Amino acid sequence: MSESDRRRPSLLRRVLRSKWLRWPLGLLATLIVAVVLAFALSPQPGAGLIRWEFERGADQVKEDMEAHAPQGVASLLDQPYRPDDGDARLDVYFPATADQAGVHLPTLIWTHGGAWISGHKDDAAPYFQLIAVEGYAVISLGYSLGPGATYPTPIHQINDALAYVRQNADRFHVDVNRIAMAGDSAGAQLTSQMATLITNPDYAAALGVTPSLQPQQLRGVVLFCGIFDMDAFMEHDDVPGVGGLTNLLLNWGDDTVIWAYTGERGGEASAIDQMSTINWATAGFPPAFISGGNGDPLTDHQSRPLAERLQSLGVPVTSLFYPPDHEP
Repeated sequence: MSESDRRRPSLLRRVLRSKWLRWPLGLLATLIVAVVLAFALSPQPGAGLIRWEFERGADQVKEDMEAHAPQGVASLLDQPYRPDDGDARLDVYFPATADQAGVHLPTLIWTHGGAWISGHKDDAAPYFQLIAVEGYAVISLGYSLGPGATYPTPIHQINDALAYVRQNADRFHVDVNRIAMAGDSAGAQLTSQMATLITNPDYAAALGVTPSLQPQQLRGVVLFCGIFDMDAFMEHDDVPGVGGLTNLLLNWGDDTVIWAYTGERGGEASAIDQMSTINWATAGFPPAFISGGNGDPLTDHQSRPLAERLQSLGVPVTSLFYPPDHEP
C-alpha cells in the first residue's frame, strides 16, 4: 500500500465526515438519547408500550369469545358508580327473564386484569354473558389505571362500587347476601385486597377504608393468575425455559408496572406491604377458588403459596393447578 493510500481516509470515515450526513446522524443520536431518558425518568413510556401489547392480546381473546356469546342475556352498561369520576363505570349482565320475574340473583363481581395499567371492563363480556345465562347477575368493574392514577385509587373505587351495587340491588337483580368477587391477574390481586379488607378489621384500619360489604355477604372469591406476594413478585427469578433476553424484558416489565402503579421506582413501601395480601389474610377470609396456568410463572410463586397459606388458616380452598407437562 502506497503512502498516499495510507493517508486517504477510509470510506466509512469519509461518509461520517460528509456534511450531508452530519445532520441526520446527529438527529438520530439525539432521538436515541431522548428515548433512553424518557424511559429512565418516567414510567409513562414503558407503561404505554406494555399497555399496547396487553390490549392487543385482549382484543383477540374477546373476538374469539364472541362466537360463544349466548342469547337471552340483558345488560345495563356504563353505570356510573362514583360521582365526577369518569373511570368509575360498571356493566351489569343478568338473564333476560329476571326483569319479568323481579328476582334477586347470586352475583359475581368481576375486576379485570392488565398489570394495573391496562384492561377494560368489557374485555371478557362474552364470558360474563355465559355466566349470566346460567342464572347469575354479573357485574364487571372499571377502575382507574396507572400511571394516570396510582395506588390506592382502585381500592377506594371498588369499595364505592360495592356500595353502589348494594344501593341498586333491585335494579341490578343482585342478592346482596350472595356475592362472590373474582378477577384475573391484577384483578385477582385487587379482589384479594377487597376480600382481606372486608374480613380483617386491622387491615381495613391500616388502609383507612370502611368496607362496603359485611363478611357474611361475601360468600367467596375466584382468583385467576394473581399476584399476592409483592416481594416475591419483585425478586425477578428467571422463568425456566425462557431465554435471557426474554427474562430481562419480563423483569423490566415487572419493574415498570410497579413504578407506574405505586408512583415510586422500586415500589412505594406501604403500597407493597398492603398489596401483599398473603401476609394479611386471616381465618375469616372467604372460601376461595384459586387457579393458574402451568406456563404462568406467577403460579408457583403466587397462586400456589396463597392457596397453601389460606389452607393453613383453615379457609376452604378449591384449587386447580396443572402438571408441568400439561398441554391445553
